[in-house]
Amino acid sequence: MAETGASPLPPTPPACSPLARAEHFVWLTARVLERHLFAHHFRGGDAGPVETALDAYRNEDGGYGHALEPDLRGPVSQPLHTAHALHVLDAVGRCGGQRVERLCRYLTSVSTPDGALPVIRPSRHGHPVAPFVQVVDDPPGELLATGPVVGLLHRNEVWHAWLFRATDFCWRAVESLRASHPYEVQAAVTFLDSVPDRPRAEAAADRLGRLVRERCLAVLDPDDRDAYPVAPGHAPGEHYFPHDYARTTHSLARAWFTDDEMDRSLDFLAAQQEDDGGWPVRRRRWAPAPALEARPRATLDALLTLRAYGRPVG
Repeated sequence: MAETGASPLPPTPPACSPLARAEHFVWLTARVLERHLFAHHFRGGDAGPVETALDAYRNEDGGYGHALEPDLRGPVSQPLHTAHALHVLDAVGRCGGQRVERLCRYLTSVSTPDGALPVIRPSRHGHPVAPFVQVVDDPPGELLATGPVVGLLHRNEVWHAWLFRATDFCWRAVESLRASHPYEVQAAVTFLDSVPDRPRAEAAADRLGRLVRERCLAVLDPDDRDAYPVAPGHAPGEHYFPHDYARTTHSLARAWFTDDEMDRSLDFLAAQQEDDGGWPVRRRRWAPAPALEARPRATLDALLTLRAYGRPVG
């Protein structure tokens, strides 16, 4: 008999396909936005409900807030929230029109003098933020925040005055990298995968790939993870794998890894699905809500990556 007052265990998903188990997890834990994204990607759902759910996070300044990026709490607009919003709009083919025009005006208003985006702008309200996100009074522009936004706008052929200086900033940042960390590398890949100058992008990606391998920023043998150092500032066990950089077969980062290395990485990713149907989040857990809200997104990313490589999900 269950102990009086004890929290019931969550229901275990039925033993069936990875996709069905993941759907069970999404319905059990996800926000409305991720539920509609799951339906769009895997159940033929329309893009309209995704846009409607995303609107709940949009502010009058054209930016996004309200913990759209779970590690940044509070209602105020932040560049990382806006990058997440662009990712959602790109995923459903709605990255254009007045919505993106307003978003670009917001980006212009929060850019640093060199035309780039800071990771997080200071808020006088002091809303909670993950302890591993640095908040400073005069934050610099960074590739981490700017690269994904610029890449996604180029991918969708959005042209705005803000893009010119921001693109130049990303080129300078990518081509001057001598050391890096996984988040920054991912941002660089998003930029390089879509920026119009393809020969320049391919050359920069080739150099970046050599850096990733030289600095052991990707675990090439998942059975020997202890041989690979965790990047400074990351949580214990927060390793990154080839599939974390090359999300699709078309990414420039795919050329960084052999077929065997990528196969082992995808095998590891598929095996990471947990008993409740979801995939884990490797970042440091600092509060219950961010940890819970991040897992459905990680689950969607895992399913989309496996599907992009032709792996069966259900």
